[in-house]
Amino acid sequence: MAAQLNIVGPKAVDRRGVDAVDHVCPVPHAPGAVPAVRGRVRNILAEWGLSPDTTMDALLVVSELLTNALVHALPPATLRLSWVRVDGHAALRVEVTDAGPVLAGEGWGDPDPDEHGRGIDIITALAARCGIRVDTEGITRWADLRAA
Repeated sequence: MAAQLNIVGPKAVDRRGVDAVDHVCPVPHAPGAVPAVRGRVRNILAEWGLSPDTTMDALLVVSELLTNALVHALPPATLRLSWVRVDGHAALRVEVTDAGPVLAGEGWGDPDPDEHGRGIDIITALAARCGIRVDTEGITRWADLRAA
């Protein structure tokens, strides 16, 4: 079942307590950052014992969220992986926070519409829920993937 995209305030997204296992990764604002971070995430998810199918879904979501932040937003970008509950089940939360949209003329060039623009469709198809949170830290796009 595809997730609905939720635009939420900073308090509407649930977080676990301070003892929750989190991984936070600053993302360099460079074209090679996505594959490097994907490799790091793959290792972390293997350490956490996530199933191969969920790991592949998570890596795709990480790629889409990071690419969005690097192409369409201002640095800095930060990736956070954490555990949340969705309908009583454990879920991996993937979050990417950036400093907001790039103003016209500041990006890496206009993306080719044939190669871009489907990321949110991919994320909503894979996630149990997903959304956007705007707060003083910037804009956070997140997706929750049910853990098998």
